[in-house]
Amino acid sequence: MLTKADDQVRQTKYAISKTIIVDQSGHGDFTNIQNAIDSIPSYSHVWTLVHVKAGTYNEKVNIPKDKQRIFLQGESRRTTVIQFGDGGDSLKSTTFSLFADDFVAKDITFKNTYNLESGKPMSWAPAALIRADKASFYRCGFVSVQDTLTDSQGRHYFDSCYIEGAVDFIWGNGKSIYTGCIIKVTVPRGRTGTITAQGQESASENTGFVFKNCLIYGTGPAYLGRAYRAYSRVLFHHTQMSDIIVPQGWSAWNYVGKENTIVYGEVNCYGPGADKSKRVPWEKNLSPTDLKHLLKTKTFINQEGWIQRQNLINA
Repeated sequence: MLTKADDQVRQTKYAISKTIIVDQSGHGDFTNIQNAIDSIPSYSHVWTLVHVKAGTYNEKVNIPKDKQRIFLQGESRRTTVIQFGDGGDSLKSTTFSLFADDFVAKDITFKNTYNLESGKPMSWAPAALIRADKASFYRCGFVSVQDTLTDSQGRHYFDSCYIEGAVDFIWGNGKSIYTGCIIKVTVPRGRTGTITAQGQESASENTGFVFKNCLIYGTGPAYLGRAYRAYSRVLFHHTQMSDIIVPQGWSAWNYVGKENTIVYGEVNCYGPGADKSKRVPWEKNLSPTDLKHLLKTKTFINQEGWIQRQNLINA
């Protein structure tokens, strides 16, 4: 049992030690987000709040591995936007790149405008790359067309976020839970989209994307997912699906004939797109034990209670 002294130490560790204001009008510490990030000491043991005032910040932002414990706070996902227009590379073209463990973002949108500009052919254009452990996002937006959110590596928690795209727009080998998120599909006329492309590579890994109490809508048709790697794992639970979802639901993509290792499932979903009568025959019916493991945040991604500890920042 924690003593009062232990609790005080814990509260101090997860308190904000410094606040940096980013304001385009010049009324803050910086007008540029990257400069604010660069000013933070390496391998800090305490948290730094980077408060980004409302505005559209046209820049790429990179948080390297040594800039840990950053709390990036906007004013709302509609009014605080980080955007850039670069495409052609699934990693280098990203607008926001996170490599540092222990990170929180709230009320901010990450956007790649490359594929949103008329006349350009569709290409890789990620809005965000998350290659870090213990990263959480609350009420954030991720907007692009192809490869919008590179959920690449580590444990991640997305709460009440907005994610928009058309092709493989939530992809990578992350181990993540998405709860209460809005997923907007924006497939161009004459094409078929794909929401997820999860990339678990072997049976020994324990990654995957879990969507709970989410909403899927937009323009279709679109698959719920296609297998980016042979052991791809995605679960939708209690999610509302509009009629844009193709009847088959899922694609084995390059792993046709090897579907036994792919773990795709839907449980208690609803709406016209959730009709499973014509789903691919290899969609999995998860055991109660496996289902409980994936759906329970504590057992799947939050074994040390890092999500609750991060929430102490606002306490």
